[in-house]
Amino acid sequence: MDMILSAILFVGDTAIDVLPIVAFLFAFQIFVIRGPMPNLKQILLGFAFVTVGLGLFLVGLEETLFPLGRLMAQQLTEPAFLESVRVSVAGALKWQDYYWVYLFAAAIGFSTTMAEPALMAVSIKANSVSGGAIGVWGLRVAVAIGVGFGVGLGCYRIITGLPLQYFMAVGYLAVIVQTAVAPKLIVPLAYDSGGVTTSTVTVPLITALGLGLAEAVPGRSPLLDGFGLVAFASLFPIISVLAYGQLAVLRQKADGSAKGKQELPEEKDHAL
Repeated sequence: MDMILSAILFVGDTAIDVLPIVAFLFAFQIFVIRGPMPNLKQILLGFAFVTVGLGLFLVGLEETLFPLGRLMAQQLTEPAFLESVRVSVAGALKWQDYYWVYLFAAAIGFSTTMAEPALMAVSIKANSVSGGAIGVWGLRVAVAIGVGFGVGLGCYRIITGLPLQYFMAVGYLAVIVQTAVAPKLIVPLAYDSGGVTTSTVTVPLITALGLGLAEAVPGRSPLLDGFGLVAFASLFPIISVLAYGQLAVLRQKADGSAKGKQELPEEKDHAL
């Protein structure tokens, strides 16, 4: 019963959020275009579906993803669990003892990115526009690897307490260097990939993971240390996609070189 009431409240709040968009579109249609709204019934039905869908999605976040991320962070940082899998010497816990946290964070980042609807849409469109030069699965896996690595590294930062700005400075320096040498075809797509990953599925789960981890690790502040994982999830896909483009060019050159070596004896025999 409580979940039903919660769902109704979320749908109502979503309707209030969507209402200004609907009002603007209809006002623009009436006062600027000055014509009837085409397919009015379908548009209203679509807005109703969007409102209900967003409301139910928010219920799902509140009831499952946020508690799940927090719970997993707490369980993986419990002293009893860490003591059972420790590999460090006796004494205070070190950052190496949290390796299950890094693995879990990387797996969560990778899997949620692979399931991200926005990334699927962008990958399909990029494949279509590039004439097949950019593979759908290749782009999705490259982005997912970047997010997984970034989230794992972000958890390392939370556990060690190192300043966020150092990681960001080094990461964006790498992006600048890669941008100068990467294929021009992949650069705009790589920069868009950072925004695509921070969407409906990835952000809530990794945010909950970061907050739960900061609450569970002694000496960490949820406000100062709990946030920042989204920045890692936005930055490292750019690096991984640029690397994907660079590797594709190197592979093309290697294939062309090997093909040229194979064709050379044939040309010689023909000349003879």
